[in-house]
Amino acid sequence: MERATTDTTRKVLLIHGIWMPALSMRWMAARLAEAGFEPALHAYAGAAGGPDAALPGLAERLRDGPTHVLAHSLGGLMTLSALAAQPELPVRRVVCLGSPLCGSAAAGGLARHAWTAAALGRSAELLLRGCPPWRGRAEVAVIAGSTPRGLGRYFGDLGPDSDGTVAVAETRLDGLSDHAVIPASHTGLLFSAQAAQMAAAYFRHGRLRA
Repeated sequence: MERATTDTTRKVLLIHGIWMPALSMRWMAARLAEAGFEPALHAYAGAAGGPDAALPGLAERLRDGPTHVLAHSLGGLMTLSALAAQPELPVRRVVCLGSPLCGSAAAGGLARHAWTAAALGRSAELLLRGCPPWRGRAEVAVIAGSTPRGLGRYFGDLGPDSDGTVAVAETRLDGLSDHAVIPASHTGLLFSAQAAQMAAAYFRHGRLRA
């Protein structure tokens, strides 16, 4: 693991999850603004569009750097996919909130039934396979939740530790520079003061617990 360094980048792009609107990231954006950052929200069609439709627009936003990224759930997989495809994008640090970077058991359960598979739309393949071990230029950290409240636990075996939608184990991608588990559900991560403080610390110092 490389030694963390202080970063003075102030721009942060916030990216939502599969069924959530961009406004779901507004609470986090307000906390980052209070901490001295310059947040902006990015919207994409999670289920309807899928990666093929979403990644070009995301890459275009990320070119307006240097920037950090705070991404929830599928947004984290989208971000790493964009950075893997275009490693020259000026992204310094990425914090993923409850992103199933190693693949999603809940998505696997949904995909097995025709009446629920449609909910994943064109993002199903990315959610099922996850991301390869991270070897990109940007530093990446994950904040996972351990409060199991969410519908995902009814569709997949999430094991003993999860946020109700994503298993903690599904967030532990090889190549991360930091990882933390906090008492929050999958949606609760979006409104966690602890998660906001950790994200700000990581953007500044490269550690979730500065």
